[in-house]
Amino acid sequence: MQPLHILILIAAYFGVLLLISYLTGKEDSNEVFFKAAKQSPWYVVAFGMIGASLSGVTFISVPGWVEGAQFGYMQVVFGYLIGYFVIAYLLMPIYYRMNVTSIYQYLEDRFGTVSYKTGAFFFFISRVIGASFRLFLVAIVLQQFVFDALGIPFEATVVLSILLIWIYTFKGGIKTIVWTDTLQTLFMLISVGLSIYLITDAMQWSFSDFLQSEELKKYNKILFTDDINARGHFIKSFFGGMFIAICMTGLDQDMMQKNLTCKNLKEAQKNMVSFSLVLIFVNFLFLLLGALLFIYAENQNIAIPLMDGKAKTDLLFPEIALNGNLGIGIAITFMLGLIAAAYSSADSALTSLTTSFCVDFLNINNKPEASRKKLRKTTHIAMSFLLVIVVIIFKHVLDRNVIDGLLTVATFTYGPLLGLFAFGIFTKRHIFDAAVIPVVLVALGIVYYLSTISPDAIGGYVIGYELLPLNGLLTFVGLYLISSR
Repeated sequence: MQPLHILILIAAYFGVLLLISYLTGKEDSNEVFFKAAKQSPWYVVAFGMIGASLSGVTFISVPGWVEGAQFGYMQVVFGYLIGYFVIAYLLMPIYYRMNVTSIYQYLEDRFGTVSYKTGAFFFFISRVIGASFRLFLVAIVLQQFVFDALGIPFEATVVLSILLIWIYTFKGGIKTIVWTDTLQTLFMLISVGLSIYLITDAMQWSFSDFLQSEELKKYNKILFTDDINARGHFIKSFFGGMFIAICMTGLDQDMMQKNLTCKNLKEAQKNMVSFSLVLIFVNFLFLLLGALLFIYAENQNIAIPLMDGKAKTDLLFPEIALNGNLGIGIAITFMLGLIAAAYSSADSALTSLTTSFCVDFLNINNKPEASRKKLRKTTHIAMSFLLVIVVIIFKHVLDRNVIDGLLTVATFTYGPLLGLFAFGIFTKRHIFDAAVIPVVLVALGIVYYLSTISPDAIGGYVIGYELLPLNGLLTFVGLYLISSR
Protein backbone atom coordinates (compact mmCIF):
# COMPACT_ATOMS: atom_id res chain seq x y z
CA MET A 1 0.00 0.00 0.00
CA GLN A 2 1.53 3.27 -1.12
CA PRO A 3 1.77 6.30 1.22
CA LEU A 4 -0.53 8.28 -1.09
CA HIS A 5 -3.22 5.61 -0.77
CA ILE A 6 -2.99 5.79 3.02
CA LEU A 7 -3.31 9.57 2.94
CA ILE A 8 -6.44 9.29 0.79
CA LEU A 9 -7.87 6.75 3.24
CA ILE A 10 -7.15 9.06 6.20
CA ALA A 11 -8.76 11.99 4.38
CA ALA A 12 -11.90 9.96 3.61
CA TYR A 13 -12.12 8.72 7.20
CA PHE A 14 -11.88 12.20 8.65
CA GLY A 15 -14.42 13.40 6.14
CA VAL A 16 -16.93 11.04 7.79
CA LEU A 17 -15.94 12.26 11.27
CA LEU A 18 -16.37 15.88 10.21
CA LEU A 19 -19.85 15.07 8.92
CA ILE A 20 -20.74 13.58 12.31
CA SER A 21 -19.22 16.63 13.99
CA TYR A 22 -21.36 18.93 11.83
CA LEU A 23 -24.55 17.05 12.68
CA THR A 24 -23.87 16.84 16.44
CA GLY A 25 -22.18 20.22 16.92
CA LYS A 26 -24.94 22.54 15.74
CA GLU A 27 -25.65 23.58 19.34
CA ASP A 28 -22.33 25.13 20.32
CA SER A 29 -22.88 25.44 24.07
CA ASN A 30 -20.87 24.44 27.14
CA GLU A 31 -23.73 22.23 28.35
CA VAL A 32 -23.51 20.17 25.15
CA PHE A 33 -19.69 20.21 25.06
CA PHE A 34 -19.32 19.02 28.69
CA LYS A 35 -22.41 16.80 29.21
CA ALA A 36 -24.13 16.26 25.80
CA ALA A 37 -27.21 17.69 27.56
CA LYS A 38 -27.55 14.23 29.23
CA GLN A 39 -29.32 12.77 26.20
CA SER A 40 -26.97 9.98 25.06
CA PRO A 41 -28.54 6.49 24.57
CA TRP A 42 -26.83 4.04 26.96
CA TYR A 43 -26.20 1.39 24.29
CA VAL A 44 -24.45 3.92 22.05
CA VAL A 45 -22.20 4.98 24.94
CA ALA A 46 -21.46 1.32 25.81
CA PHE A 47 -20.46 0.38 22.27
CA GLY A 48 -18.35 3.51 21.83
CA MET A 49 -16.57 2.93 25.14
CA ILE A 50 -15.15 -0.33 23.80
CA GLY A 51 -13.08 1.62 21.29
CA ALA A 52 -12.16 4.32 23.79
CA SER A 53 -11.06 1.72 26.34
CA LEU A 54 -9.01 -0.28 23.86
CA SER A 55 -7.43 2.56 21.87
CA GLY A 56 -4.43 2.34 19.58
CA VAL A 57 -2.41 0.92 22.47
CA THR A 58 -4.50 -2.25 22.54
CA PHE A 59 -4.80 -2.39 18.76
CA ILE A 60 -1.03 -2.60 18.26
CA SER A 61 0.67 -3.09 21.60
CA VAL A 62 -1.40 -5.99 23.01
CA PRO A 63 -0.73 -8.19 19.94
CA GLY A 64 2.93 -7.19 20.20
CA TRP A 65 2.99 -8.19 23.88
CA VAL A 66 2.08 -11.82 23.15
CA GLU A 67 5.66 -12.82 22.38
CA GLY A 68 6.87 -12.06 25.90
CA ALA A 69 3.73 -12.55 28.02
CA GLN A 70 1.66 -15.02 25.95
CA PHE A 71 -2.04 -14.59 26.88
CA GLY A 72 -1.20 -13.46 30.42
CA TYR A 73 -2.85 -10.11 29.71
CA MET A 74 -6.21 -11.87 30.14
CA GLN A 75 -5.44 -12.11 33.86
CA VAL A 76 -5.50 -8.31 33.94
CA VAL A 77 -8.70 -8.28 31.85
CA PHE A 78 -10.49 -10.59 34.34
CA GLY A 79 -9.58 -8.09 37.03
CA TYR A 80 -11.04 -5.31 34.87
CA LEU A 81 -14.44 -7.03 34.99
CA ILE A 82 -14.66 -6.84 38.79
CA GLY A 83 -13.44 -3.25 38.69
CA TYR A 84 -16.17 -2.21 36.26
CA PHE A 85 -18.87 -3.65 38.54
CA VAL A 86 -17.42 -1.60 41.43
CA ILE A 87 -17.69 1.49 39.23
CA ALA A 88 -21.28 0.75 38.20
CA TYR A 89 -22.65 0.14 41.68
CA LEU A 90 -20.39 2.17 43.98
CA LEU A 91 -19.03 5.21 42.11
CA MET A 92 -21.74 5.97 39.56
CA PRO A 93 -24.50 6.45 42.15
CA ILE A 94 -22.35 9.10 43.84
CA TYR A 95 -21.67 11.00 40.60
CA TYR A 96 -25.32 10.97 39.52
CA ARG A 97 -26.59 11.94 42.96
CA MET A 98 -24.28 14.98 43.02
CA ASN A 99 -24.97 15.82 39.34
CA VAL A 100 -21.30 16.70 38.76
CA THR A 101 -19.67 17.97 35.58
CA SER A 102 -16.20 16.97 36.80
CA ILE A 103 -16.11 13.89 39.03
CA TYR A 104 -13.44 15.56 41.21
CA GLN A 105 -16.10 17.97 42.47
CA TYR A 106 -16.94 15.11 44.84
CA LEU A 107 -13.61 15.65 46.60
CA GLU A 108 -14.37 19.32 47.19
CA ASP A 109 -17.75 18.49 48.66
CA ARG A 110 -16.30 15.73 50.86
CA PHE A 111 -12.96 17.22 51.98
CA GLY A 112 -12.27 20.72 50.67
CA THR A 113 -10.51 22.73 48.00
CA VAL A 114 -6.99 21.33 48.40
CA SER A 115 -8.20 17.72 48.05
CA TYR A 116 -10.30 18.72 45.06
CA LYS A 117 -7.42 20.42 43.26
CA THR A 118 -5.03 17.60 44.16
CA GLY A 119 -7.36 14.98 42.66
CA ALA A 120 -7.95 17.06 39.54
CA PHE A 121 -4.20 17.64 39.17
CA PHE A 122 -3.39 13.92 39.25
CA PHE A 123 -6.12 13.20 36.71
CA PHE A 124 -4.71 15.93 34.52
CA ILE A 125 -1.19 14.47 34.66
CA SER A 126 -2.55 10.93 34.17
CA ARG A 127 -4.60 11.83 31.15
CA VAL A 128 -1.93 13.94 29.47
CA ILE A 129 0.52 11.05 29.79
CA GLY A 130 -2.04 8.40 28.83
CA ALA A 131 -3.33 10.28 25.79
CA SER A 132 0.22 11.03 24.71
CA PHE A 133 1.14 7.35 24.96
CA ARG A 134 -1.72 6.50 22.62
CA LEU A 135 -1.04 9.31 20.18
CA PHE A 136 2.67 8.48 20.17
CA LEU A 137 1.92 4.92 19.11
CA VAL A 138 -0.20 5.88 16.10
CA ALA A 139 2.22 8.67 15.18
CA ILE A 140 5.24 6.34 15.00
CA VAL A 141 3.29 3.91 12.82
CA LEU A 142 2.18 6.66 10.43
CA GLN A 143 5.70 8.02 10.45
CA GLN A 144 7.44 4.74 9.72
CA PHE A 145 5.04 3.52 7.05
CA VAL A 146 3.77 6.77 5.46
CA PHE A 147 5.43 10.07 6.26
CA ASP A 148 9.08 8.98 6.21
CA ALA A 149 8.62 8.10 2.55
CA LEU A 150 7.26 11.59 1.93
CA GLY A 151 10.09 13.32 3.80
CA ILE A 152 7.74 14.69 6.48
CA PRO A 153 9.29 14.93 10.00
CA PHE A 154 7.79 13.21 13.04
CA GLU A 155 6.90 16.53 14.65
CA ALA A 156 4.71 17.46 11.68
CA THR A 157 2.96 14.08 11.89
CA VAL A 158 2.08 14.74 15.53
CA VAL A 159 0.80 18.26 14.84
CA LEU A 160 -1.36 17.00 11.96
CA SER A 161 -2.83 14.19 14.08
CA ILE A 162 -3.89 16.50 16.91
CA LEU A 163 -5.07 19.24 14.56
CA LEU A 164 -7.51 16.78 12.96
CA ILE A 165 -8.88 15.85 16.40
CA TRP A 166 -9.30 19.49 17.36
CA ILE A 167 -11.21 20.26 14.18
CA TYR A 168 -13.99 17.74 14.77
CA THR A 169 -14.31 18.19 18.56
CA PHE A 170 -14.06 21.95 19.09
CA LYS A 171 -17.83 22.56 18.88
CA GLY A 172 -19.73 19.41 19.86
CA GLY A 173 -17.26 18.11 22.44
CA ILE A 174 -18.49 15.05 24.31
CA LYS A 175 -21.74 14.88 22.29
CA THR A 176 -19.73 14.48 19.08
CA ILE A 177 -17.40 11.96 20.69
CA VAL A 178 -20.20 9.67 21.90
CA TRP A 179 -21.18 9.16 18.25
CA THR A 180 -17.72 9.18 16.65
CA ASP A 181 -16.59 6.58 19.21
CA THR A 182 -19.37 4.30 17.99
CA LEU A 183 -18.14 4.51 14.41
CA GLN A 184 -14.53 4.09 15.48
CA THR A 185 -15.30 1.00 17.60
CA LEU A 186 -17.09 -0.57 14.63
CA PHE A 187 -14.11 0.01 12.34
CA MET A 188 -11.70 -1.35 14.95
CA LEU A 189 -13.61 -4.60 15.50
CA ILE A 190 -14.11 -5.14 11.77
CA SER A 191 -10.39 -4.59 11.29
CA VAL A 192 -9.37 -7.20 13.87
CA GLY A 193 -11.86 -9.77 12.58
CA LEU A 194 -10.84 -9.29 8.95
CA SER A 195 -7.13 -9.34 9.80
CA ILE A 196 -7.51 -12.73 11.52
CA TYR A 197 -9.51 -14.06 8.59
CA LEU A 198 -7.08 -12.82 5.91
CA ILE A 199 -3.93 -14.06 7.69
CA THR A 200 -5.39 -17.50 8.47
CA ASP A 201 -6.57 -17.73 4.87
CA ALA A 202 -3.06 -16.88 3.63
CA MET A 203 -1.73 -19.75 5.75
CA GLN A 204 -4.45 -22.03 4.31
CA TRP A 205 -6.05 -22.45 7.72
CA SER A 206 -9.63 -22.12 8.83
CA PHE A 207 -10.22 -20.30 12.12
CA SER A 208 -10.82 -23.68 13.73
CA ASP A 209 -7.50 -24.97 12.35
CA PHE A 210 -5.76 -21.99 13.91
CA LEU A 211 -7.32 -22.58 17.34
CA GLN A 212 -6.27 -26.25 17.28
CA SER A 213 -2.79 -25.69 15.84
CA GLU A 214 0.41 -26.68 17.61
CA GLU A 215 1.83 -23.25 16.79
CA LEU A 216 -0.83 -21.50 18.89
CA LYS A 217 0.06 -23.61 21.93
CA LYS A 218 3.38 -21.75 22.15
CA TYR A 219 1.51 -18.54 22.98
CA ASN A 220 -1.90 -19.32 24.50
CA LYS A 221 -1.09 -19.80 28.20
CA ILE A 222 -3.46 -17.57 30.19
CA LEU A 223 -2.96 -18.33 33.88
CA PHE A 224 0.48 -17.91 35.45
CA THR A 225 0.41 -19.29 38.99
CA ASP A 226 3.76 -21.04 39.32
CA ASP A 227 6.00 -18.27 40.65
CA ILE A 228 4.56 -15.66 43.01
CA ASN A 229 7.78 -13.68 42.58
CA ALA A 230 7.14 -13.17 38.85
CA ARG A 231 5.70 -9.86 37.64
CA GLY A 232 2.94 -11.62 35.69
CA HIS A 233 1.65 -13.90 38.48
CA PHE A 234 -2.16 -14.31 38.42
CA ILE A 235 -2.81 -12.70 41.80
CA LYS A 236 -0.73 -9.61 40.97
CA SER A 237 -2.25 -9.27 37.52
CA PHE A 238 -5.87 -9.88 38.60
CA PHE A 239 -5.93 -7.43 41.49
CA GLY A 240 -3.77 -5.00 39.57
CA GLY A 241 -6.29 -5.14 36.71
CA MET A 242 -9.20 -4.58 39.11
CA PHE A 243 -7.64 -1.45 40.58
CA ILE A 244 -6.48 -0.23 37.16
CA ALA A 245 -10.09 -0.43 35.94
CA ILE A 246 -11.43 1.37 39.00
CA CYS A 247 -8.84 4.12 38.67
CA MET A 248 -8.41 4.48 34.90
CA THR A 249 -12.17 4.35 34.28
CA GLY A 250 -14.11 5.06 37.48
CA LEU A 251 -11.79 7.80 38.79
CA ASP A 252 -10.96 9.17 35.35
CA GLN A 253 -12.85 12.18 34.01
CA ASP A 254 -12.23 11.07 30.44
CA MET A 255 -14.05 7.73 30.72
CA MET A 256 -16.69 8.85 33.20
CA GLN A 257 -17.63 11.95 31.21
CA LYS A 258 -19.19 9.68 28.58
CA ASN A 259 -21.14 7.77 31.23
CA LEU A 260 -22.43 11.00 32.73
CA THR A 261 -24.08 11.87 29.39
CA CYS A 262 -26.63 9.04 29.88
CA LYS A 263 -30.16 10.07 30.79
CA ASN A 264 -30.09 8.58 34.30
CA LEU A 265 -28.16 6.29 36.65
CA LYS A 266 -29.97 3.11 35.63
CA GLU A 267 -29.06 3.58 31.97
CA ALA A 268 -25.46 4.41 32.87
CA GLN A 269 -25.20 1.17 34.86
CA LYS A 270 -26.60 -0.83 31.93
CA ASN A 271 -23.93 0.76 29.78
CA MET A 272 -21.09 -0.13 32.16
CA VAL A 273 -22.13 -3.76 32.76
CA SER A 274 -22.71 -4.59 29.08
CA PHE A 275 -19.48 -2.87 28.08
CA SER A 276 -17.44 -4.81 30.66
CA LEU A 277 -18.73 -8.21 29.48
CA VAL A 278 -18.10 -7.52 25.79
CA LEU A 279 -14.61 -6.23 26.58
CA ILE A 280 -13.45 -9.69 27.77
CA PHE A 281 -14.24 -11.24 24.40
CA VAL A 282 -12.70 -8.34 22.46
CA ASN A 283 -9.40 -8.43 24.37
CA PHE A 284 -9.15 -12.19 23.83
CA LEU A 285 -9.63 -11.58 20.11
CA PHE A 286 -6.70 -9.15 20.14
CA LEU A 287 -4.48 -11.73 21.83
CA LEU A 288 -5.45 -14.33 19.23
CA LEU A 289 -4.46 -11.84 16.56
CA GLY A 290 -1.13 -11.28 18.31
CA ALA A 291 -0.32 -15.01 18.38
CA LEU A 292 -1.31 -15.29 14.71
CA LEU A 293 1.01 -12.42 13.79
CA PHE A 294 4.03 -14.07 15.42
CA ILE A 295 3.17 -17.44 13.86
CA TYR A 296 2.87 -15.85 10.42
CA ALA A 297 6.08 -13.85 10.89
CA GLU A 298 7.99 -17.03 11.79
CA ASN A 299 6.43 -18.90 8.88
CA GLN A 300 7.37 -16.17 6.39
CA ASN A 301 10.73 -15.25 7.96
CA ILE A 302 9.54 -11.70 8.73
CA ALA A 303 11.84 -9.98 11.22
CA ILE A 304 10.58 -7.82 14.09
CA PRO A 305 10.79 -4.21 12.82
CA LEU A 306 13.49 -1.98 14.26
CA MET A 307 13.04 1.48 15.71
CA ASP A 308 16.16 3.47 16.57
CA GLY A 309 18.15 0.24 16.18
CA LYS A 310 16.00 -1.79 18.63
CA ALA A 311 13.45 -4.54 17.86
CA LYS A 312 9.94 -3.14 18.44
CA THR A 313 7.21 -5.79 18.70
CA ASP A 314 4.58 -3.01 18.70
CA LEU A 315 5.39 -2.55 15.00
CA LEU A 316 4.92 -6.19 13.92
CA PHE A 317 1.20 -5.80 13.12
CA PRO A 318 1.71 -2.79 10.83
CA GLU A 319 4.76 -4.46 9.25
CA ILE A 320 2.76 -7.54 8.28
CA ALA A 321 -0.38 -5.61 7.29
CA LEU A 322 1.42 -3.08 5.10
CA ASN A 323 4.50 -4.97 3.89
CA GLY A 324 3.62 -8.64 4.36
CA ASN A 325 2.43 -9.41 0.79
CA LEU A 326 -1.10 -10.16 1.99
CA GLY A 327 -2.78 -7.80 -0.45
CA ILE A 328 -4.42 -4.40 -0.37
CA GLY A 329 -7.40 -5.68 1.65
CA ILE A 330 -5.54 -6.21 4.89
CA ALA A 331 -3.61 -2.96 4.43
CA ILE A 332 -6.84 -0.96 4.17
CA THR A 333 -8.36 -2.95 7.03
CA PHE A 334 -5.35 -2.31 9.27
CA MET A 335 -5.16 1.42 8.55
CA LEU A 336 -8.87 1.93 9.21
CA GLY A 337 -8.59 0.00 12.46
CA LEU A 338 -5.46 1.85 13.54
CA ILE A 339 -6.88 5.30 12.83
CA ALA A 340 -10.16 4.42 14.55
CA ALA A 341 -8.40 2.92 17.58
CA ALA A 342 -6.04 5.84 18.03
CA TYR A 343 -8.49 8.65 17.62
CA SER A 344 -11.34 7.08 19.60
CA SER A 345 -9.17 7.51 22.68
CA ALA A 346 -7.33 10.71 21.82
CA ASP A 347 -10.40 12.78 20.94
CA SER A 348 -12.15 12.03 24.24
CA ALA A 349 -8.89 12.70 26.11
CA LEU A 350 -8.62 16.15 24.56
CA THR A 351 -12.24 16.90 25.45
CA SER A 352 -11.93 15.63 29.03
CA LEU A 353 -8.73 17.61 29.58
CA THR A 354 -10.54 20.72 28.37
CA THR A 355 -13.48 19.95 30.64
CA SER A 356 -11.36 19.27 33.72
CA PHE A 357 -9.16 22.33 33.26
CA CYS A 358 -12.17 24.61 32.69
CA VAL A 359 -14.22 23.29 35.60
CA ASP A 360 -11.57 22.26 38.12
CA PHE A 361 -8.89 24.93 37.65
CA LEU A 362 -10.51 27.89 35.86
CA ASN A 363 -13.87 27.65 37.72
CA ILE A 364 -15.68 28.31 34.46
CA ASN A 365 -19.12 28.04 36.07
CA ASN A 366 -18.33 31.11 38.18
CA LYS A 367 -17.24 33.21 35.21
CA PRO A 368 -19.55 35.71 33.45
CA GLU A 369 -21.87 33.91 31.04
CA ALA A 370 -20.62 35.90 28.06
CA SER A 371 -17.00 34.75 28.49
CA ARG A 372 -17.53 31.03 29.17
CA LYS A 373 -17.64 29.80 25.58
CA LYS A 374 -14.53 31.76 24.60
CA LEU A 375 -12.68 30.44 27.67
CA ARG A 376 -13.60 26.85 26.77
CA LYS A 377 -12.40 27.23 23.19
CA THR A 378 -9.12 28.86 24.24
CA THR A 379 -8.50 26.03 26.71
CA HIS A 380 -9.26 23.47 23.99
CA ILE A 381 -6.49 24.96 21.83
CA ALA A 382 -4.05 25.07 24.76
CA MET A 383 -4.65 21.39 25.58
CA SER A 384 -3.95 20.51 21.93
CA PHE A 385 -0.57 22.24 22.08
CA LEU A 386 0.25 20.47 25.35
CA LEU A 387 -0.40 17.03 23.82
CA VAL A 388 1.81 17.88 20.83
CA ILE A 389 4.73 18.73 23.11
CA VAL A 390 4.42 15.61 25.30
CA VAL A 391 4.09 13.20 22.34
CA ILE A 392 7.26 14.63 20.79
CA ILE A 393 9.08 14.19 24.11
CA PHE A 394 8.02 10.51 24.21
CA LYS A 395 9.76 9.94 20.90
CA HIS A 396 13.06 10.49 22.67
CA VAL A 397 12.48 8.84 26.06
CA LEU A 398 10.15 5.84 25.63
CA ASP A 399 11.95 2.48 25.50
CA ARG A 400 9.41 -0.20 26.42
CA ASN A 401 6.25 -1.87 25.11
CA VAL A 402 3.68 0.93 25.14
CA ILE A 403 0.86 -0.79 27.03
CA ASP A 404 3.28 -2.00 29.71
CA GLY A 405 4.58 1.56 30.01
CA LEU A 406 1.05 2.96 30.21
CA LEU A 407 -0.02 0.61 33.02
CA THR A 408 3.22 1.26 34.90
CA VAL A 409 2.67 5.02 34.84
CA ALA A 410 -0.88 4.44 36.11
CA THR A 411 0.47 2.92 39.33
CA PHE A 412 1.92 6.32 40.24
CA THR A 413 -0.60 8.82 38.91
CA TYR A 414 -3.86 7.08 39.88
CA GLY A 415 -2.78 5.92 43.36
CA PRO A 416 -3.54 9.27 45.05
CA LEU A 417 -7.00 9.34 43.42
CA LEU A 418 -7.70 5.82 44.67
CA GLY A 419 -6.72 6.75 48.22
CA LEU A 420 -8.72 10.00 48.25
CA PHE A 421 -11.93 8.51 46.87
CA ALA A 422 -11.68 5.37 49.04
CA PHE A 423 -11.22 7.44 52.21
CA GLY A 424 -14.14 9.66 51.27
CA ILE A 425 -16.49 6.78 50.49
CA PHE A 426 -15.59 4.26 53.19
CA THR A 427 -15.10 6.58 56.17
CA LYS A 428 -17.01 9.48 57.67
CA ARG A 429 -13.94 11.18 59.07
CA HIS A 430 -12.92 14.76 58.34
CA ILE A 431 -9.37 15.52 57.22
CA PHE A 432 -7.07 18.50 57.63
CA ASP A 433 -7.41 19.54 54.01
CA ALA A 434 -4.22 21.61 53.84
CA ALA A 435 -2.09 18.53 54.70
CA VAL A 436 -3.32 16.43 51.76
CA ILE A 437 -0.46 17.36 49.42
CA PRO A 438 2.33 16.24 51.83
CA VAL A 439 0.47 12.96 52.43
CA VAL A 440 0.22 12.28 48.70
CA LEU A 441 3.87 13.17 48.07
CA VAL A 442 5.11 10.90 50.86
CA ALA A 443 3.03 7.98 49.51
CA LEU A 444 4.40 8.58 46.01
CA GLY A 445 7.95 8.73 47.34
CA ILE A 446 7.58 5.38 49.12
CA VAL A 447 6.04 3.74 46.04
CA TYR A 448 8.76 5.10 43.78
CA TYR A 449 11.44 3.78 46.15
CA LEU A 450 9.82 0.34 46.15
CA SER A 451 9.70 0.34 42.34
CA THR A 452 13.48 0.82 42.18
CA ILE A 453 14.36 -2.12 44.46
CA SER A 454 16.19 -4.88 42.60
CA PRO A 455 14.39 -8.26 42.65
CA ASP A 456 17.63 -9.81 43.89
CA ALA A 457 17.37 -7.73 47.08
CA ILE A 458 13.93 -9.17 47.95
CA GLY A 459 14.37 -12.84 47.13
CA GLY A 460 13.67 -12.56 43.39
CA TYR A 461 10.25 -10.96 43.86
CA VAL A 462 9.39 -8.71 40.87
CA ILE A 463 7.15 -5.80 41.83
CA GLY A 464 4.41 -5.18 39.27
CA TYR A 465 0.96 -3.59 39.09
CA GLU A 466 0.34 -4.19 42.81
CA LEU A 467 2.04 -0.82 43.33
CA LEU A 468 -1.24 0.87 42.35
CA PRO A 469 -3.38 -0.48 45.25
CA LEU A 470 -0.36 -0.07 47.54
CA ASN A 471 -0.12 3.59 46.52
CA GLY A 472 -3.82 4.00 47.28
CA LEU A 473 -3.44 2.23 50.65
CA LEU A 474 -0.52 4.44 51.69
CA THR A 475 -2.52 7.53 50.75
CA PHE A 476 -5.51 6.18 52.72
CA VAL A 477 -3.36 5.61 55.82
CA GLY A 478 -1.84 9.05 55.50
CA LEU A 479 -5.29 10.65 55.26
CA TYR A 480 -6.35 8.77 58.38
CA LEU A 481 -3.40 10.23 60.26
CA ILE A 482 -4.49 13.79 59.40
CA SER A 483 -8.17 13.13 60.09
CA SER A 484 -10.59 13.44 62.99
CA ARG A 485 -14.06 12.21 63.80
